[in-house]
Amino acid sequence: MKFLKSLYLNNFFFYALLGIVVLFVCAFVFPFLYRAVEYLFLVLLVFLFLDVLIVFFAKNGIDASRIMPEKLSNGDENPININIRNYYTFPIYVKIIDEIPSQFQVRNFEISRKIKSSSEDDIAYYLRPTARGEYHFGKLNIYVASPLRLISRRFVFSKDEMVPTYPSYIQLRKYDLIAFSNNLFQYGVKKIRRIGHSMEFEQIKEYVPGDDIRTLNWKATAKKNSLMVNQFQDEKSQSIYMVIDKGRVMKMPFNGLSLLDYAINATLVLSNVILKKQDKAGMFAFSKKVTNRVVAEKRSAQMQNILESLYNIKTDFFESDFSRLYADIRKNINQRSLILLYTNFETLDSLHRQMPYLKGIAKSHLLVVVFFNNTELNELIHKKTETIQEVYDKVIAEKFAFEKRLIVNELKKYGIYSVLTQPENLTLDTINKYLEIKARGIL
Repeated sequence: MKFLKSLYLNNFFFYALLGIVVLFVCAFVFPFLYRAVEYLFLVLLVFLFLDVLIVFFAKNGIDASRIMPEKLSNGDENPININIRNYYTFPIYVKIIDEIPSQFQVRNFEISRKIKSSSEDDIAYYLRPTARGEYHFGKLNIYVASPLRLISRRFVFSKDEMVPTYPSYIQLRKYDLIAFSNNLFQYGVKKIRRIGHSMEFEQIKEYVPGDDIRTLNWKATAKKNSLMVNQFQDEKSQSIYMVIDKGRVMKMPFNGLSLLDYAINATLVLSNVILKKQDKAGMFAFSKKVTNRVVAEKRSAQMQNILESLYNIKTDFFESDFSRLYADIRKNINQRSLILLYTNFETLDSLHRQMPYLKGIAKSHLLVVVFFNNTELNELIHKKTETIQEVYDKVIAEKFAFEKRLIVNELKKYGIYSVLTQPENLTLDTINKYLEIKARGIL
């Protein structure tokens, strides 16, 4: 029974059998073909028996393993490697059918490859998860055929493996050194000219265009016979909180990833940059109530705490309660801090409903509201119109885009900073805003 379960007839066998059947039918018209059909059928049976014999002769003809990372990175392409070792003394043709997690909804996964005799091969494919959580892999099925390719033998490896999907740690590695880079424009981050500084002296250096002329050191200038300026250290150990709205406005998907997960990925990367800049990073999420709190600190285990907290964010996408957020910040954050609020406002009316609470937060803290451009609306705006309906759609899209700009102006009127960004640019734009605030010394 085990032998029959692992034996599969290939298409080539059925093609050959079909050819014999066609010749058999033709033999009714040309009787001399009967003898040829009998010989061909006998030859097919012999080759079939021979193919079964050489494929099943070796008890362990191949060995294979699925090699995966300890965790998957949400929203990124994650490599899954399959290593196959061929113990047969002849080249084999393999067909790989990996039972990948149900979250991907891939029904036609198949990889075909030829492997030389007594050798091994590494095969890689990529998966892009779009939700955090546990991903369960099933069996790794490998169908092996000899050069005759009449039958295949099924081998099963790597049964039932689970790998968790965490916020995008691949982006975290990508921007790991961004806080110390002198060429930030290479990452898409604009350079910020410093217009303020703390009072902690660091060193004297030569003047370069863009330095604050108020810091000129005239004694050092006279000695060096060139302009010299005092350089001051950035203020450190400032508290930075990232607040993630996990309400229904963050459920909107872009490229398969929800706004909530874009915000989670950006929070992870920005936390790393904050800690590298010697500031204190903290975060929490809210909808009906405040959850997943990590107090702003800069200890060695802070990144791991933030990563685990981000991984465990769960939501039913209820309506967010900004009054609860305001009360919680007033109660638990006593020191003036930078608060980056990831949320989304589609209309000016939706902003006005929450404005009293945003103004209340901005009285005690430096508040930056991060919200999103609808990239699909941008495509509609720039699309060439041909019908009356398309004209109506374009006008409505332009109205919504204009309201986004009105929201920025409305926040600015009350001294609240904002970042209006496309979801795919969220990480860079929030890092840029943080570095700008640090450079300007306004916290």
